[in-house]
Amino acid sequence: MSPAAGGEVESSRPRLSLVRTDMDPSLRWDEGLGKVLSILKQAARDRVWLGLATSYSGPDRRRITRHAKLARDIGIPLVATNDVLYATAEQRPLHDVVTCIRLGLKLDEAGTKLAANGERHIKAASEMTRLFRNYPEALAESLRLLERVDFDLGQLRYEYPHEPVPSGWTPQAWLEHLVAEGVRERYGGNPPSEVADLVETEFKLVRKAQYAYYFLTVHDIVKFARSKGILCQGRGSAANSVICYVLGITSVDPVKHKLLFSRFISADRNEPPDIDVDFEHERREEVMQYVYE
Repeated sequence: MSPAAGGEVESSRPRLSLVRTDMDPSLRWDEGLGKVLSILKQAARDRVWLGLATSYSGPDRRRITRHAKLARDIGIPLVATNDVLYATAEQRPLHDVVTCIRLGLKLDEAGTKLAANGERHIKAASEMTRLFRNYPEALAESLRLLERVDFDLGQLRYEYPHEPVPSGWTPQAWLEHLVAEGVRERYGGNPPSEVADLVETEFKLVRKAQYAYYFLTVHDIVKFARSKGILCQGRGSAANSVICYVLGITSVDPVKHKLLFSRFISADRNEPPDIDVDFEHERREEVMQYVYE
């Protein structure tokens, strides 16, 4: 989506382009806005919209009228939007406090640095209908645009670094291959059935949560350190994991000591695993440089 306010255009997602026109006190950048819209229309065809929003800064009606005409002249649809900074009207004081923190000011010193009104919240459908009663097509287009957006909050989950894996292998399959090799190294060619059961129990959670890259990253860092003779040791709840043990990240056998894997990763806790690894102080910089590279 590509918003523009005050003449600025930023690109963060190429499939949709939306130009905002709400914060334009000078009302003197229409020519530049028209050029931007024309370029976007050529590049994105039917995926460009001109967003209208009320700023309550004075000449809203004139600005919206001009921009509605501009959209018609160029041949792109209008959408009705909010210029939202907080969810509800009651959060306006909190936004003032955050603004003062950002500017290093006290509330009684901020003056015009604070928003001129408390309208920067999400409007109800009835209020949007009232505000844009002269532009019902913009309200209808907003709903059509919403139907095309495939974003959900689940997409905000942390993405672990994509460690390189051999061609033809998935991250999970490569991790399981390394673990199988580690099991043979730690427990011999005929490991106890308890080990295999615990490995599979751990893998069920790792697969479900898609943590393969995380384990591969830590394994790679530890492998590098040890190849350079840098002393390192995994610790904390990671010592409860058979996977960490056979990958060489930790040195305590959780099977022998009957440690609980749920202290490390649990389906009941919606939080990622935490593997702490200590490196000798004098050579930590070498490990950091390897990670950066």
